[in-house]
Amino acid sequence: MNLNNYETLLTEKSGRALIVTINRPDKANALSEKSFLELRDLFDQIAASRGLFAGVCITGKGDKAFAAGADIAAMNAMSSQQGEDFSALAQSVTLQIEALPVPVIACVNGYAFGGGCELALSCDFIYATHASEFGQPEVNLGLIPGFGGCVRLARCIGLGLARELIYTGRRMKADEAVKAGLVNRVFENKLLMLESALETIKVIGTKSSSAVALCKRTIQTTEAQSIEAGLLSERRSFRAAFESPHKSEGVRAFIEKRKAIFS
Repeated sequence: MNLNNYETLLTEKSGRALIVTINRPDKANALSEKSFLELRDLFDQIAASRGLFAGVCITGKGDKAFAAGADIAAMNAMSSQQGEDFSALAQSVTLQIEALPVPVIACVNGYAFGGGCELALSCDFIYATHASEFGQPEVNLGLIPGFGGCVRLARCIGLGLARELIYTGRRMKADEAVKAGLVNRVFENKLLMLESALETIKVIGTKSSSAVALCKRTIQTTEAQSIEAGLLSERRSFRAAFESPHKSEGVRAFIEKRKAIFS
């Protein structure tokens, strides 16, 4: 694996966690086509690493912004077809994140607007600092959220509030984002946030990786299904868990009153 050959990303291993930093501080970490191409390559490598990582943290360089949106200057020169292609590329990366067998935590410091908010929404959950703000301000540019915001935001915070944020383009500060269910936890500063995210991944890393992967896949699969279809999907995943050697080890360890050791 070559995780350090990127122009717009920084990567750092911490135990079995991988910290991915969007590295365009002079552009408030705006997400360009290059950013998404590099993210796509990176997540391809993580998916192929077969258990090397227990989880991923995504954050932004500096304290000003997680990602203050897409690269507006680049979009100014795009045709409608190029705009759709840019949307398709960005959406493909968000789907990659959702499909990864390990959890991805968005660690938001500062602004998460437009594409930055949409990138965070595709992660398993979001940690943030008190200085963070979220929003989908695309209507101010005569545009709409095109990287998943129209779909994922409503599923996260409810249809009415999502409509309000998208139609008005207003910003949501971290404290409101917690109350709305967009953010899991808020921290005093970026260092404490990253330390907590790494600790969360460390805890997850002690669990059955196959069970965590099945949980993630089942949650993603059943989100848009009816109760009946969702229960069927869950039952099939439950069966798959029984077929894993981790189930045998976990259950046997419980009966023997010892800590399970998952290979």
